[in-house]
Amino acid sequence: MASSSKLVLVMCFMVSAFGIAIGNTLDQEFEITWGDGRAKILNNGDLLTLSLDKISGSGFQSKNEYLFGKIDMQLKLVSGNSAGTVTAYYLSSQGPTHDEIDFEFLGNLSGDPYTLHTNVFSQGKGNREQQFHLWFDPTADFHTYSITWNPQRIIFYVDGTPIREYKNSESMGVSYPKNQPMRIYSSLWNADDWATRGGLVKTDWSQAPFSASYRNFSANACIPSSSSSCNSNTTTSTSNSWLNEELDSTSQERLKWVQKNYMVYNYCTDSKRFPQGFPVDCVQNN
Repeated sequence: MASSSKLVLVMCFMVSAFGIAIGNTLDQEFEITWGDGRAKILNNGDLLTLSLDKISGSGFQSKNEYLFGKIDMQLKLVSGNSAGTVTAYYLSSQGPTHDEIDFEFLGNLSGDPYTLHTNVFSQGKGNREQQFHLWFDPTADFHTYSITWNPQRIIFYVDGTPIREYKNSESMGVSYPKNQPMRIYSSLWNADDWATRGGLVKTDWSQAPFSASYRNFSANACIPSSSSSCNSNTTTSTSNSWLNEELDSTSQERLKWVQKNYMVYNYCTDSKRFPQGFPVDCVQNN
């Protein structure tokens, strides 16, 4: 095990418990935080829905905070003319120097593809955007969106296919999310001032209410708590595999396939945005 992973494992034993939230219902794992009734937990806790109308959107957050882990959730996005809407699903701490790991789904006109927007913040600094189209219709059925976050890297997955890897570049003087526990947040909201074609396409409120659905959440993660030890049932080499997870040769090929065919924006190739040279972390993350 790499030295940084050993350190994190020791930290988890000292201040946290490894938790596996597999089989828990959504009402056990999440709480609705806003929306005045527009967010609902249904089917005995197996389904969570968010809705958006002209008055308000809605959102929820996890009851637990996480410090490294493997997070999975199935989402079914707003169907039809979703232009102007954003479904955000992300990990974040709080405050001006917060850390954050983002999935954001930017709606579009009927028949045009969603844009999947990803970003990584550390110590309050983001500007590490990569955007993708998907190779399927994300509104027709549920699909699994996953984040693996460990001391070496952050990997974004869609249905088990890696779409982005962000590597720790602390050796180059770039901060990395590693000290701040983060909650999971999700919201459905109106962002027609920027979300679709830079704000040129506005939300068609005649299509409201808009709705997104969530199910089958799982988290194999380090959960800060007052516990001084970890449950022995959740500290096996299998359950902790995320701690050292990296992409094997097959996964690297799948990543290259996605980035070649479906990436539509990469901050590390935007010379107009960075005329004085690309950010230092692009050396490892381009």
